[in-house]
Amino acid sequence: MKISVGADHRGFIYKERIKELLSKQGHEVIDFGTYSEESTDYPDYSVKVGESVASKETDFGVLVCGSGIGVSITANKVKGVRAVNICSEQTAEMGRKHNNANVITFGQDVIAFDLVERALNVFLTTEFEGGRHERRIEKITELTGK
Repeated sequence: MKISVGADHRGFIYKERIKELLSKQGHEVIDFGTYSEESTDYPDYSVKVGESVASKETDFGVLVCGSGIGVSITANKVKGVRAVNICSEQTAEMGRKHNNANVITFGQDVIAFDLVERALNVFLTTEFEGGRHERRIEKITELTGK
């Protein structure tokens, strides 16, 4: 799989660890920054990752900030993106199964990295169920153009 990653300064450390993890699993990783812990603005990276997913340049996106909330809100503004902020393996699974999410977000300040690893694995290996969920995704698309 081809996966884009991005983070602000508060998510930089996890982003670097996620890149390493994904590469070891054989995924192609595109890093949209940031490239240090110097203060920066999360919307800049959320949009880049979101656009890469929406354009099909990458299959999925991974974003990290302090809480995971800011990057999720911003990514969801990109047409074609359905980003989910993860707090458990179950939310990662449901994000894929029921919401056909294509971007996963994490909060470096609020969850341990071992949960990031497990949830990311669940997210990347879970298929969208379709069926009744497809109808709901279509309704979201009609509302937002996503």
